[in-house]
This record gives sequence, structure tokens and C-alpha cells, in this order.
Amino acid sequence: MQLIASRQNQRYRALRDLAEDKRARRQRGETLLDGEHLLQVARTAGAAVRTLIATPEVQATGRLDAWRATWPQAETILLAEPLLRALAPTQTPTGIMAVVAIPRPAGRTPRCVVLLEDIQDPGNLGAILRTAAAAGVDAAYLSPGCCEAWSPKALRGGQGAQLLIDVYEGVDLTAWVHAWRRPCHAAVLGAARSLYTLDLRGDCAFVFGNEGAGLSSQLRAVCVPFSIPMPGRTESLNVAAAAAVCLFERVRQLQGQGAAG
Repeated sequence: MQLIASRQNQRYRALRDLAEDKRARRQRGETLLDGEHLLQVARTAGAAVRTLIATPEVQATGRLDAWRATWPQAETILLAEPLLRALAPTQTPTGIMAVVAIPRPAGRTPRCVVLLEDIQDPGNLGAILRTAAAAGVDAAYLSPGCCEAWSPKALRGGQGAQLLIDVYEGVDLTAWVHAWRRPCHAAVLGAARSLYTLDLRGDCAFVFGNEGAGLSSQLRAVCVPFSIPMPGRTESLNVAAAAAVCLFERVRQLQGQGAAG
């Protein structure tokens, strides 16, 4: 394996484009995974890893060889440590990364989905998708105004959850709700109906809006608004925290249903 140590190297520049440029990721249908935890998720999800990237220090430990055994068809690239650090979305990269094919949604019939309108922060988006995957959500539908689900920062925030559920981007959410024809519960600050009065045991969608502006009037009009009771002195929750409360209330109800049966 050749060691790449120059920032002018064409192969390195292509990797930098994947790290920094949404257009490059979209055109190539690839993105970067940073760290062995995300590689483990990729293995669990059966993702197509096309390139393994590591520093010589990581290669010397034998860790790279273990991942090469998992994806023997993948290209392997060694990068000087400063170059790999420049690609990583964290201050302290692990020294190993991968280029992975962005998966197409499987198109399964979903039972529970999240609709996300104009979420701007990749950390928030990643956290919501991570919670959704943990709570058994089948798919996430993102409006055109959402930040990108497949950026390295969003993947880091989601700990690779994007690989575990169907993710649809650029969706007209209002039209989707009309086509769904099943309950769509929208988190709206100050709504009279409480989350804890909703029956969430059947097919349903949860709708969450922009961190500052909330939901658009058009989307709110086609959904059932609810609020999360907050007896404390703060007036709102971070959208990722709100999503966690809502999605795990559904988990609680489903588990209670099983216990009752």
C-alpha cells in the first residue's frame, strides 16, 4: 500500500471532496465514515464499503487488517496522520475511516416514520435519526430545507443510524401526509393535546419542525398537533430531545400492549 502524504495528491483531493462537498457526495453516491464504531454499524447494516483509509500507525496495530478481512474487495489507502485528521469531522479522529456507498431506501412498507421539516443542525439531525433507529422507526422523510443526512457531521451525530433505517431526502412532506392517510402527530409548542393522551400503538408518523421556527403552517394544517407537558420553568425542548421523548412514549405503549396481551 502506498502512503499518501501530499495534499495535492488526486486521490486525497477526491476524499477531501467527499468530506466537504455535498455535491460530490450526491454525484458519487458515497460518503465518509469516521471511526471504528461507524464501521461496525456499516458491517451490521450490510453496507457497501468501497475504500478503507487509515494512518500507518493504525496499520501497525493490525486493526486495519481486521477490517480488510471484513471487506476484502475494498480499496485500501494509507494517509499521513495530518491528512486523515483534516478529513475527519472530530478534533480527535481514530485514525481509520471508510468510503461507503450511500444506500438507497429499501422501500419497505413502514409502520412508524418521522417527518423532519427544515432541521438545520447536522448534530440535531443525526441525534434524531439515532433515536429513531433505537426506537424501531422504519423510515425518515426529510424536507428539501433539511441539512444533509449523509454529511460526515450528521453521520457522526447519528452514530451511523442512517445506515439502519430508510432515509428519504428532498420530500414534499405535506403531499406525503396526504398520501399516508394514517395518523400524523405533529409536535407543536402550546398545543392543547398532550403527547400522553395519544394512542400510538398503531401505524403513525411523528412530525418535527425547524429548531427555531417550528413547523410551517401548511404542514401543521394536515397533522394532529400535540405538545409535551413541561411542568418546569423552561418553555421548550431541543428538537432532538423532543423526538426522543415522543418516540419512546410509543415504545412504552407498545410494550404495555404486549404485557396486557
